Amino acid sequence: MTLHRRYGVMRRVLLAAALIGLTAWPAAATTIERVVSPGGIEAWLVRQPSVPLVALDFAMVGGANEDPADKAGLAHLVASTIDEGAGDLEADAYHKRLEDNAIELSFSATRDHFRGSLRTLTANRDLAFDTLRLSLTAPRFDDAAVERIRTQILADVRRATTSPSEIASELWWRTAFPGHPYGRPLHGTLESVPRIDVADLKAYARRVFARSTLKIAVVGDIDAATAGALIDKTFGALPEKPELAPVAAATPQGLGRRVVVDLDVPQAVVMFGGEGVARADPDFFPAYLVNHILGGGAMSSRLYREVREQRGLAYGIFTGLVPLAHAALITGSTATRADRTADTLEIIEHEMRRLAETGPTEEELAKTKSFLTGSYGLYFDTSTKIAAQLVQIQLDNLGIDYVNKRNDIIRAVTPADAQRVAKRLLDGNMLVTVVGRPQGVISKDTTVSGSGG
Repeated sequence: MTLHRRYGVMRRVLLAAALIGLTAWPAAATTIERVVSPGGIEAWLVRQPSVPLVALDFAMVGGANEDPADKAGLAHLVASTIDEGAGDLEADAYHKRLEDNAIELSFSATRDHFRGSLRTLTANRDLAFDTLRLSLTAPRFDDAAVERIRTQILADVRRATTSPSEIASELWWRTAFPGHPYGRPLHGTLESVPRIDVADLKAYARRVFARSTLKIAVVGDIDAATAGALIDKTFGALPEKPELAPVAAATPQGLGRRVVVDLDVPQAVVMFGGEGVARADPDFFPAYLVNHILGGGAMSSRLYREVREQRGLAYGIFTGLVPLAHAALITGSTATRADRTADTLEIIEHEMRRLAETGPTEEELAKTKSFLTGSYGLYFDTSTKIAAQLVQIQLDNLGIDYVNKRNDIIRAVTPADAQRVAKRLLDGNMLVTVVGRPQGVISKDTTVSGSGG
């Protein structure tokens, strides 16, 4: 290993140690400051001067739902290439700056948002923020770097075409949201990714990166005045407003359908889902508890107990609420023996019906409340988690005092609330996709369409 590489590794180890060291941040005692920069950009700040580290997370509206219909994967390609050089720094010089100064900078595109995160030692803070500024305001998108990353993405997409879990997921989303941005694969397809050119990347950045939809969280060894000044330097040159294409509200289609794809693999992969509860809906927290009891609680859930523990039909089974900006879902997945797929599906449907009809027991509800309130602090045990949580709270428009109210909201859910919402959430048809060679399971086209689309 060269001296330069060894030095870079040592500095990354130091940064990692600082990231781990910023712990034991009790959610109930949180002090979150609302900072407004001199230029009018808002951020939430948590001061942690005991560790020489600054962490920043941000998000802007406009993720993969801003991909053109024939260029799925555009947002993902932008997120994958925006750190391949910026300003006067070509890709090698850009990465050398990050490595030499123990700066961690990453970007991602979700269905609804473009997100980024920055981690730096306090000593390198100004350089780190300046690198983020260059990435957002002067990305290079050099041809050689774009083609290198495109090749990597196409290799990943090609592998996904033979992965039963990827096939089941992509088919589920495409069937649930035909003609809608949510129905397109986040990473694109073998046909769409080659269509994306450098002009598309630049146009996406120009349309999406803007101050009015920006949500920022800063955590660490920094005061409000310094944070405000750095935020202005980093984001101040972005346009005030984005130029976003409208995205229609949608509900999942194909409810009641079962779509089976033949693939010669040892197990059958099952994905299922239907209409969920929006994050702003008053029923969200009862639904959150119900989902935890059904399948979100991993080893404590009903589905895990019935499918895994009682019958040994699967290694794991999970469900989750997916509250998107323009749709609300509950989804779940598992993988099971091909000859027992029909049994597994029957158990899943039975447990959902049973929970819809009778709701959770008082004991289940009490244990779930205890777990969810007691474990909430684990979402805030590192600066990385704190910054990510604060950005998500802003995106969900929950208010700066949410951290201190959240557990009381959970405790206030009554058995009647849980029973009512269990019926709302689970007393309906699901769209199911199955990939493999499941015995006794065939495609079924009894469709109950959702509204919207």
